[in-house]
Amino acid sequence: MSDDKDQGLARGLTNYGDRDFSVYLRNSFASSMGYSKEVLKKPIVGIANSFSGFNNCHRHFPELIDAVKRGVLLGGGLPIEFPTISLGEVFLNPTSLKFRNLMSMDTEEMVRAQPMDAVVLVGGCDKTVPAQLMGAASADLPAVQLVAGPMMTSRYQEERLGACTDCRRFWGKFRAGEIDKTQIGDIEGRLATTAGTCAVMGTASTMACISETLGMSLPGTAAIPAVHADRLRAGEASGLAAARMIHSPIRPSQVITEKSVENALRMLLAIGGSTNAIIHLTAVAGRLGIKISLERLNELSDTTPVLVNLKPVGQHYMEDFFFAGGAGAVLRELKPLLHLDTLTVAGTTLGDRLEEDPGYVDHRIISKAEAPLEPQGGLVALFGNLAPRGAILKRSAADPTLFEKEGRAVVFTSLEDLAARVDDPDLDITKDDFMVLQNAGPKSASGMPEAGYLPIPKKLSSTGVKDMVRISDARMSGTAFGTIVLHVAPEASVGGPLALVRDGDRIRLSVANKSIELLVDEDELARRRADWQPVNVPPEARRGYDRLYAETVLQADAGCDFDFLQPLDETGG
Repeated sequence: MSDDKDQGLARGLTNYGDRDFSVYLRNSFASSMGYSKEVLKKPIVGIANSFSGFNNCHRHFPELIDAVKRGVLLGGGLPIEFPTISLGEVFLNPTSLKFRNLMSMDTEEMVRAQPMDAVVLVGGCDKTVPAQLMGAASADLPAVQLVAGPMMTSRYQEERLGACTDCRRFWGKFRAGEIDKTQIGDIEGRLATTAGTCAVMGTASTMACISETLGMSLPGTAAIPAVHADRLRAGEASGLAAARMIHSPIRPSQVITEKSVENALRMLLAIGGSTNAIIHLTAVAGRLGIKISLERLNELSDTTPVLVNLKPVGQHYMEDFFFAGGAGAVLRELKPLLHLDTLTVAGTTLGDRLEEDPGYVDHRIISKAEAPLEPQGGLVALFGNLAPRGAILKRSAADPTLFEKEGRAVVFTSLEDLAARVDDPDLDITKDDFMVLQNAGPKSASGMPEAGYLPIPKKLSSTGVKDMVRISDARMSGTAFGTIVLHVAPEASVGGPLALVRDGDRIRLSVANKSIELLVDEDELARRRADWQPVNVPPEARRGYDRLYAETVLQADAGCDFDFLQPLDETGG
């Protein structure tokens, strides 16, 4: 019997040149953990645990993983927990995106190298779910994604608070002098008060909804609050589903398909989800050779309404979304637009799921398709001589009065330059100018941080300016809002057109035409291009993972994955 048909501890034997000795030695060492011989004959469900003391979103994982183990045991499997690295969004320098690919490699290799017949991937904080889905897609072992769930809201005086849209809203008030240091200190301690991911439709919740739509998470599990008893029941059900897949395998390559990816894009657009999700979904799909075209994104966006009234697009929070019907209610409204024959890890199709009793839906939070919050999708891709390979704007969280606008560029050449000058009272800037940040893309030293949400200069915010056009090759948090053009590709650090922008240049934004144009003649741009010099430390002068990242990371439109983690083409290249 070959290794790939063996189950449990007989899978993927350590190579000592003697198969029988490998089995004998592995069983001997496994016995030291107190397992009986009967238990050691069981098929194994691995549980990838991304708990970390540096990840507040995951602090409830010990209890959640106990529930997963209970489900695996109910299904006749042996649950074995194993650690992977964890990515706590606000605890990583320079940015969590830089380590998403590392976590995906960790997940892929540990799933492939260790003896397990199926796996439950337990994650939640922004980059952990895409990392786990990327690793699972590459390993292609039967897998179930279990998300952490969102945190519950808190209160400040008479206001309801939820991380992290309210974090940004109150910080903006503090910068504008509307609240004082004592007040912002009080608010700081009230924004995030339970376990779980951000309480709004940020990146974590967006990826949870995407995972459920792809079919990699069980139906109805995306929006359950982290501290709700249903989250534990979701853990148990996920463990049971993984155990059932041991004998009836459903592999990620069967679930993540061109059709399910397109369904996930519809979900992303309908929930007004995070701009980060475009990068993550592109990377997940790319592991299976599925390309996401930004032109196709625009076609879908023009025909997909925004249905979900949640911050930062609307007024409500993730716990409201859960009680309003969750991702399932959104999918039912989108049903005529979806591919219903896609498979889920529950063993049913999306169409089967949507035939079930829909239950109660609160249409104050999840709109009917015929009466949407907005008629078109939350995201739009922009193209033009400033972004030949595209850029992203979250139009559902932006000021429509700025959608058709020409302005003067005020350029910041780096994050350090931005920090040094943005609040200078002598900064030459007006509310009608376009703030431009360069050298903050994936190959830059900063690794594409969530710095695209450039702060409004104090000289403007103090006069009541709440929004202005901001352009960069960086990202922004899914909890942020504003007329912000992101992910400009190719980035400035590799000599993309963004690197050629100078103070005083005119830029034209047209959301209607889906364009972003630098209004400088080609001869002048050619002169600037000839004079351009890279500002980054070259890859060969870096070390370790930093060097690997700089040498192999792809641009935003390719998901910022590593080039060598993409599947080989038919020629082996």
